[in-house]
Amino acid sequence: MFVNTYTLTRSVAVAVCAFALVGCGERVARNSSPSTPGTSNEAPEGAVAAERAKLSPEDRALVEAQEWCVISNDEQLGSMGAPIKLTIKGQPVFVCCRGCVKKAESNPDATLAKVEELKAKAKANKSDKTDKGKAH
Repeated sequence: MFVNTYTLTRSVAVAVCAFALVGCGERVARNSSPSTPGTSNEAPEGAVAAERAKLSPEDRALVEAQEWCVISNDEQLGSMGAPIKLTIKGQPVFVCCRGCVKKAESNPDATLAKVEELKAKAKANKSDKTDKGKAH
C-alpha cells in the first residue's frame, strides 16, 4: 500500500503538535540517569539570570532560595522563561512553566512540603560552594 506525501506530512505535523502540547511535566529525562536538583540539567547561567532579572527583587530572592521547579524538579527556575509565581495557602511558590501550575495547585500540602525541601537543598548547595571557595 502506498502512503502519499500529503498523508505522511499530515501525520508528522500531528505528531509534532502532540509532543508540543505535552508540556514539561510529561517530558522524558534528558539523560539516561535519574537527575537530582543541582546536577547536569542546569541551564546556562546567563540565560537563567536573564529570565530571573524579569522578576521583582523580592521574587528574585525567593526564586534563588527555591532554585528548582516544585513540580519538574530537574528544571532550574528561569531555564524555561521567567518563573511563574503562585500563592498556595498564603505562601509563594514558583514553577518553571504553565504546564506545572495545575499540578502544583492540585495538592497544596505536597507542593509546600516540596518547596521547603528544595529550599533546604539550595541552601546546603550554596553553603557547600561557599565553603569550597574559601578552601582554595
